Amino acid sequence: MRHLTRTAVMLCAALGLTAAIGTASAAPGAPSAGARQVAVPVLVDCFWHPQVRPSAFVLACGDGNSRLTSLHWNHWGTRSARAGGVNVVNDCVPYCAAGHFHPYAVKVRLDHPKPWKKHPQVRHYSRMTLTYTGARPDHFPRVVTYPLWD
Repeated sequence: MRHLTRTAVMLCAALGLTAAIGTASAAPGAPSAGARQVAVPVLVDCFWHPQVRPSAFVLACGDGNSRLTSLHWNHWGTRSARAGGVNVVNDCVPYCAAGHFHPYAVKVRLDHPKPWKKHPQVRHYSRMTLTYTGARPDHFPRVVTYPLWD
């Protein structure tokens, strides 16, 4: 009987706590997960997920032959973001499936924030500029600018 009483008291306490938390999160003025706006723009990945300060990012969504890794962000603001990292690129020699990946040090800049078509209340960076700081892939200029998907 004593065990049953203790279980009933614990259950009531847990239900009371759950009700209190639910009421507080539904209170007017408390931001809900769906209504929360991101103050700074996001970077939209290949799977249409918004990211802030990702450590990696795929540039070639179709085949994965170019990606950014080891990203370290030193700025993520309302107008631009900057990071250092590595662009890992497949040389596709003799063809992409048999090619080899090579790392190249880059500086990354994101800019031109605008409303994201999928979620217009969220702003996303629409342009990425890579500056190769040393070696770079064959036939690549030192600075490459890509439009980012919307």
